[in-house]
Amino acid sequence: MRFGYSAECLEHDPGSRHPESPDRLRAIRQALAKRHGVEYVEADPIDESAARAAHDADYVREFREFCASGGGQWDPDTVAVEATWDAALRSAGQAVWAAEAALDGASGRETPFALGRPPGHHAVADDAMGFCFLNNAAIAAEAMIDDGRAERVAIVDWDVHHGNGTQDIFEDRGDVFYASIHERGLYPGTGEAGEIGTGDGEGATVNLAYPSGAGDPAYVAAIDEVFAPLLDEFGPDLLLVSAGFDAHEHDPISRMSVSTEGYGVLAARLRDLADRSDAGFGFVLEGGYGLDTLSESITTVNEVFGGYDPVEPEGSVDDRARSVIDEVRAAHGLNG
Repeated sequence: MRFGYSAECLEHDPGSRHPESPDRLRAIRQALAKRHGVEYVEADPIDESAARAAHDADYVREFREFCASGGGQWDPDTVAVEATWDAALRSAGQAVWAAEAALDGASGRETPFALGRPPGHHAVADDAMGFCFLNNAAIAAEAMIDDGRAERVAIVDWDVHHGNGTQDIFEDRGDVFYASIHERGLYPGTGEAGEIGTGDGEGATVNLAYPSGAGDPAYVAAIDEVFAPLLDEFGPDLLLVSAGFDAHEHDPISRMSVSTEGYGVLAARLRDLADRSDAGFGFVLEGGYGLDTLSESITTVNEVFGGYDPVEPEGSVDDRARSVIDEVRAAHGLNG
């Protein structure tokens, strides 16, 4: 794979006790150093106008000025330093690069993966939250639509937390499809099955809020039984994965049970869905807070795009997860 990366993203340092640490990127780089065929690209940062295309202009100005004054505690979870503004512009730039490369036809070993931080999917149109300041995937999707590179963009979010920010930005839009698998009851507490979008966007938001303990079979079933038919109907020009790895069975801040191999299966499944729509395909890093599990999972995804065929999960979907799938299928008219 080709990984978007910039050392500037390491300068965003919310403190030694904060789980969203620069060590996340260092661990990923260290793990990938042991693999052949890995290439890094340092994309240009976005300019402020690109941020304003997805976010409220007053909020973007407030964020810039907050960092310029030295930063601090934006909210109990979300911390900025002076360098966070430049790191956030660079992180969003990596996401835009991934979207552009995907639409240019990059695939296989050249499939783009943006390794930016701070992450983005909790950043709503007019506020930062959940470690996130600028919504990287949303900015990339908006840029591709505004530039005429894509008419329809899909974002599939497998981070263990619901991407409330991405949903907030696009929920009344019919040209961006947002689908999330996340743990019910976990921060930020949004993303129930009945949240399907509003107005022109009705039906283009999809949420599977699984109970704790859901693992590989449930995640694969979400893609096969819910996302696949809806994405086939939507027909995206671009499919971006908001790729958090905190649903891993050994991640320290969640209670889900996705395996390292399972992430490889999910990546392969979504690649195949993108291929069916002849859509560009790429990844944007979100969460994942166990350094070993994060780096090992990304390494497995990288191997999938180098030709590795991941092992399909054994076992069936348990009754609690099955009820969620049935509820979401009903909400989107898939049970008829």
